[in-house]
Amino acid sequence: MVDEIGVWMTCPMTKYLQDELSKRFILFKSWEIPSKVQFFNQHSRSIRALVGNGIHGADSSLIESLPRLEIISSHSSGLNQIDLVKCKEKGIFVTSTPDSLTDEVADLAVTLTLATLRRICAGDKFVRNGSWKQRDFKLTTKVSGKSVGIVGLGRIGSAIAKRLEGFGCPISYYSRSKKPNSGYIYYPNVIALASNCEILVIACSLTEANHHIINREAIDALGPNGFLINIARGAHVDEPELVSALVEGTCTHETRKAMADLVVANLVAYFSNHPLLTPVCF
Repeated sequence: MVDEIGVWMTCPMTKYLQDELSKRFILFKSWEIPSKVQFFNQHSRSIRALVGNGIHGADSSLIESLPRLEIISSHSSGLNQIDLVKCKEKGIFVTSTPDSLTDEVADLAVTLTLATLRRICAGDKFVRNGSWKQRDFKLTTKVSGKSVGIVGLGRIGSAIAKRLEGFGCPISYYSRSKKPNSGYIYYPNVIALASNCEILVIACSLTEANHHIINREAIDALGPNGFLINIARGAHVDEPELVSALVEGTCTHETRKAMADLVVANLVAYFSNHPLLTPVCF
């Protein structure tokens, strides 16, 4: 063991992580300790490190309870559950795992986008409960070609943009600073971004400054035909306002509309003695 160093783990995590920590340190599992106050009174000075995650981090009270705490190693890319001000004040180092999750989070963002626009979950339920026998499934909408706005063009935001480019989606973004080499359109605020995209993806870290960054004004700017994909934190979105907007909103059917327009256009072309737009060759 590394000089008998105690490590406080804030919540159950993977067995692999626990085993690896136990090989090297004295691991204290918070969920197995009935009285933390009593435990800290007796053992707090043996704890020099803390392992948390994006949900169970280290607030000011916990940090103050560990007078010899030197480092917090977060099993997460998010740091909003750690009192960074208190850590700076006490000279405590903080680490996270940002790059490890980039590809997986970006993949999931695209999965959520596809599932939302194509109503995959609703379609699955529709088939499984036999509703297809009584009625047709409501029309969905495509992802390809839709304009995408990304809030936060960091590692994850950039990875999401790269993936959605493959769907032929024009990409724009809002970030704390302009990324001159990105090749994407930059908007100076979220309202402007939401006004100019059909799919709005939240991929920024959570701070006090961007708490409820998606408020009613941003939701209205996105419009009733827009889609919101949040791959970041729930607190980015003003949930009551989002619920109100969903209740008031309507579904989109642009694919079927485009089909109808083409039917009409073919008839107009035929009866105007113009070439057919989409003739069937047989």
